[in-house]
Amino acid sequence: VSKSPDVQEISELITEAVGSHIDQMLNERLLSILSTKENVNLETLGFSAEAVQGCQAIVTPIDIAGERLGTLFIYKQDKTYSIDDIILSEYGTAVVGLEMLRSVNEESAEETRKEHIVQSAISTLSFSELEAIIHIFDELGGTEGILVASKVADRVGITRSVIVNALRKFESAGVIESRSSGMK
Repeated sequence: VSKSPDVQEISELITEAVGSHIDQMLNERLLSILSTKENVNLETLGFSAEAVQGCQAIVTPIDIAGERLGTLFIYKQDKTYSIDDIILSEYGTAVVGLEMLRSVNEESAEETRKEHIVQSAISTLSFSELEAIIHIFDELGGTEGILVASKVADRVGITRSVIVNALRKFESAGVIESRSSGMK
C-alpha cells in the first residue's frame, strides 16, 4: 500500500498488515475484471459512498501466460485517468507480472534441480544400499535425528558397512548431512 498526501486513504475493505487479506467480496469483484478498467466508481467495488467520495480508480489485472497473478488497484481523488495513465498502468503490470513469473520459474527450477540430485543419488545406490536408505529414513521419521547404524543393521539384517556407504553416497551428493558420534 502506497500513500500520497493529496489523496485520502481508504482503509475500508483493505488492510496493510503483513499476511492479511483484502475483503473476500472485493477480491471477487477485482478478479471479475478481465482487462484494464479506468475511472471506476469505487462504490461498484463495494466501498461505501462516504469513504470514497470523489475517488476514481484504475484496475489492471496482472496476467502473464494466461495465468492471473494479481491485480493492480490505483485510485485518485477529484481527477480522472487519461490514456497516458492507462498505458503506464499496463506497462507497470507487465513489468511486475514478468518479475513474478521469473520468481515462480526460479522456485520451480530450484525444486526440479533438487529432485534431479536426489534421483541421481538414488541411481548410484546398489540394491542393498537403497534398502538401507529406505530403512534409515523410516527410522528417522522426520527431517533429522540420531541414528545408530549398528542397531539399524541388526534390525534390518544388513551389514553396517552398507548403511555407512549409503549414507556417504547421499552425503556426497548433498542430499543429506551427517555427523559421526564415533564408535563405542
